[in-house]
Amino acid sequence: MRVLLAGCGDLGTEAGLRFAAAGHHVLGLRRTPDLLPENIEGQAVDLTRERPAVPGDTDIVVIVLTADRRTAAGYRSTYLDGLTNVLDAIDERGIRPRILFVSSTAVYGDIDGVIDENTPTAPASATAEMLVAAEERLHSRFPEAIALRLAGIYGPGRTSLIDRVRDGTATVDPGPKYTNRIHRDDAASAIVHLTTAVESPAPVYMGVDHEPVDRARILRFLAEELGTAPPAVRDSAEPGGTGKRCRNDRLLESGFRFTYPDYRAGYRAVLAERGARHR
Repeated sequence: MRVLLAGCGDLGTEAGLRFAAAGHHVLGLRRTPDLLPENIEGQAVDLTRERPAVPGDTDIVVIVLTADRRTAAGYRSTYLDGLTNVLDAIDERGIRPRILFVSSTAVYGDIDGVIDENTPTAPASATAEMLVAAEERLHSRFPEAIALRLAGIYGPGRTSLIDRVRDGTATVDPGPKYTNRIHRDDAASAIVHLTTAVESPAPVYMGVDHEPVDRARILRFLAEELGTAPPAVRDSAEPGGTGKRCRNDRLLESGFRFTYPDYRAGYRAVLAERGARHR
C-alpha cells in the first residue's frame, strides 16, 4: 500500500520505518525531508501554510504533527491549519484513504479517576481545546477516520525524567499523582496496526500502556535502577487532583499487543539505550 505520513518527527519517522519494513511505500511530509531515512521518500512542505501534493493512489494517511510552540496560536497553526491543509489536499484528489490523526489524552483535561474513549472531553487549556477542535474537524469531514489519543510518550533519547533523578533534582508529591504513558515504539506500532490490521476501526482509541501509575513510583523505580538516592518528597502537593487513569481496553480488543506494557519494561529499554531517537 501507499502510505502518506503528514509529519515525520520522531514518532512519525518510527511509524514510517515500520510501514516500510512491512513492504509499504512511504511518503513523508516535513519541512526538512533530507533528514528522513532512505526508505522513506520525502516531500518538503510546511503544512501550517501549504497543501501537500497527495498521490492519487494513497491508501493510508497518518497525520502526526508536532507544534513548534506550546501556545493556542501554535497549536491552531499546527493541528488545526495543518490538519485542514492535509484534508483539503485529499479532497482535491477525490480519494478516500484510511486516515489516522494522532491526538492526545490532554483532551480530557484534569479529570480525576478512571476514563476511557466514552468519557466526554474536557480540555483544561487553550492548547487542548485546539486538539479537540482538530478532532471535531477531522470527523466532520471524514467520519470514518481514527483519532489516536496518546498519553505521555517516552522512549529513546527522551531522558529528562531520568536526568532529573540522576542529578538529584527530581521531587515527588506527598500524595498520589497519576500519570499515563506509552513507549514511542508502541505508539508507532499502534499507528501501523490500526491503519493496516483492523477491518472496521472505531473513531477514537486511547494510546496508553497497561498501567496508569503514581509519578512517584516511576521516579523511585528509576532511582533504584540508577543506584541513586530516591527523590525528595515535597512539603505540599502541587495544585490539582490525583489525575486521570486511562484505560486501553479498546486498543487491546482490536488485537494490538504491547512490546512495553508498563513503565518498568519501557524505562529499562531506555536505560539500556535500546533504539534511537529520530531527528
